[in-house]
Amino acid sequence: MATFSRTDNSILSTWWWTVDRWLLMSIALLVTIGIVLVFGASPAVAERIGLSSFHFVERQLIFLFISLSAMFAVSLLSPIKVRRFGVIMFAGCLLLLIATMFIGVEAKGAKRWIQIGSFTLQASEFMKPAFIIFTAWMFSETQRNPGFPGWKISFATFAIVIALLITQPDFGQTILVAAVWGIQLFMAGLAWFWVGALVALAFIGLLVAYFTLPHVEKRIDNFFFPGPDGNFQTDMSINAFKNGGLLGQGPGEGVVKRYLPDAHSDYIFAVAGEEFGAIVCLLIIVIFAVIVVRGFVNLLKEQDMFTVLAVSGLLIQFGIQAFINLAVNLSIIPAKGMTLPFISYGGSSMLALAIGMGMILSLTRRYSHYKPGRINLSWGQR
Repeated sequence: MATFSRTDNSILSTWWWTVDRWLLMSIALLVTIGIVLVFGASPAVAERIGLSSFHFVERQLIFLFISLSAMFAVSLLSPIKVRRFGVIMFAGCLLLLIATMFIGVEAKGAKRWIQIGSFTLQASEFMKPAFIIFTAWMFSETQRNPGFPGWKISFATFAIVIALLITQPDFGQTILVAAVWGIQLFMAGLAWFWVGALVALAFIGLLVAYFTLPHVEKRIDNFFFPGPDGNFQTDMSINAFKNGGLLGQGPGEGVVKRYLPDAHSDYIFAVAGEEFGAIVCLLIIVIFAVIVVRGFVNLLKEQDMFTVLAVSGLLIQFGIQAFINLAVNLSIIPAKGMTLPFISYGGSSMLALAIGMGMILSLTRRYSHYKPGRINLSWGQR
């Protein structure tokens, strides 16, 4: 790609000279680290449940190829096409969430997946970036046309999405969607009074979930008041970091992956800590921070409200999801199944995150810095 000339008028050349290559490099680093960690963590998990050693590795490579292809394809879209794509995906995800209630596969007391051949599709993962785009469109359209009921539509669809997630139940995704939506509301101009009211409502919702959902109560109680035997997953994760120290035990030498059932997905950061040490873990955290900060830096001179709200929402979702996974691994918050973006094993999560990152790459492309001579870039202007 680096051999593209600025005088080259092709779509690929235009993409290369307008896309944020710092973001691309950071994503490439995360993906590379993820491949190494899945190679190290998943064979022990696969053998423990009677699968071939590289079952998860092979599937992850397939997911990765599809996901990166999707990210590249979405990043080629113009902003208006990103909006259209996001809105269509939002409508499709609503239908899939409703379908999950009736034909979904139940596992561990939750019905969140639809079986498609040998693969399972988790619609809630795709709902996150789609709903962010839809909400950004509603708020920006209201600013452009004060008579448009964008806020009312956003509130109504938010209530529907939350209700569908709770019925699965998926409390973690519910919190993530609600948090991002609330921040988008604030950025769109919500008064401080209503911000406080929403925070209070969220706190009430957490209390209701604690007293009505047994698995939520159990996880919170186990976190704050562990029994005499402690919390197995949390204790194993913390011990992994202690065993790893600064430099780690070495690739393949960790033991946490032999005991934790989700060592290749939810607890892959603990595997990184044990085998590669605190220095590599800090590097992973820095890469996540670079992606989020770099994304916001790209918005400093942005005037289009849709772009600001969409990119901000996607970056916040990306950052909060990474924080939740890291915080669970470090025993900062109660256990919650949430993948580490571009590192954990998981097809739906990987593809949905790649689509979201493709949207960010598209919406932050800088055509004003690209001067190829005689070329019409109106398709990508806002």
